[in-house]
Amino acid sequence: MNIQQEDDTKKGAFYIEQDAKRIAEMTYVYAEEKKIIIEHTEVDASLKGQGVGYKLVDEAVAFARKKSLKILPLCSYVAAVFKKKADDYNDVKA
Repeated sequence: MNIQQEDDTKKGAFYIEQDAKRIAEMTYVYAEEKKIIIEHTEVDASLKGQGVGYKLVDEAVAFARKKSLKILPLCSYVAAVFKKKADDYNDVKA
């Protein structure tokens, strides 16, 4: 499963494509120079139970660490993951 990223320095997304269709996507916007807001996460029902949502969160966290960014998880799914895995993600949580 290949997670791709698009980023235009104002907004971006982590996503998985299959047959030229996005079947999983997490969108974000830049709030400040060093902060992104994760707005929305959506995973196709065909991927249910495969941990794809967690993989998207992990990808966003790795990106934030690499770029020294903080994440504000407005997306309810991402907020729940950050709460559940607080020890793993505290360093990037805004």
